[in-house]
Amino acid sequence: MSVAVRERDLPLRDVQGPSAVGGGSRRFFDLLLLISITDFKKTYYGTVLGYFWSLVRPAVMFSVLLVVFTQIFRLSGVAHYPVLLLLGIVFFTAFQEVTSTAVTSVVANEGIVRKTQFPRLVIPLATVMTGIFNLLLNLIPVFIFILAFGIAPMWTWLLLPLILLALIGVTTAVALILSALYVRFRDVAIIWGVMGTVLLYGSPILYPFDKAPEKVQTALLFNPLTPIFTQSRQWIIDPSAPNAVAAVGGWARFSISVFVYAAICVTAVWIFRREAPRIAEDL
Repeated sequence: MSVAVRERDLPLRDVQGPSAVGGGSRRFFDLLLLISITDFKKTYYGTVLGYFWSLVRPAVMFSVLLVVFTQIFRLSGVAHYPVLLLLGIVFFTAFQEVTSTAVTSVVANEGIVRKTQFPRLVIPLATVMTGIFNLLLNLIPVFIFILAFGIAPMWTWLLLPLILLALIGVTTAVALILSALYVRFRDVAIIWGVMGTVLLYGSPILYPFDKAPEKVQTALLFNPLTPIFTQSRQWIIDPSAPNAVAAVGGWARFSISVFVYAAICVTAVWIFRREAPRIAEDL
């Protein structure tokens, strides 16, 4: 019996596509760095103001919300509120822009996704890294504003990397979930557009956690961004403010936010690993 006949009689089996990190770690990180830098350069290529456009959105949002909450609603009793608002907006803008861009990132790169052994994880992670570049640059004028506002440097500023790591962690997790699900469910982009607005007002950005009503505080516990914004207030702006644990009412309530944070991260890994091999087929 010939080889061709024997092969013809073999049962068909599913062939898995490239995995999330297929092709080797060195190739993965080389591609990640290359695409991240290229995307960062393309963002402002051909514009007159270049990078400064990344400051326009948070600056305009900050100006409008500052007027609304200090002149109309007259939020009082919050030390250094303008600085607190600016820092929160810059952090949230980074989160929102990265996740919103990540939604369509895999589909937008359909050409390279279809290539053999291209690591799918590179695409959403490149979006995250581009956002990190922007965030780090945006923090420079933020800290200049903090110093100009009269806030003296504190040793807790050295803990800023911990806040950034927590923010980057949840941003990456959400980006992975959205980019993987959008390939199969195009409604994800619309849903996340609405959720972005909900999160803006459902996070302690426009108001400190302790200034929110009790029912709102309970809802905020399920927001993984709550500890990040609350802790950044104490470490960066006001050392007399309660830390993230004290502000929410103890470790038991704080553990809710930690659990949601961890659940999002675990879910992101599970979803992306499951969807990565069949992304090209779904496209």
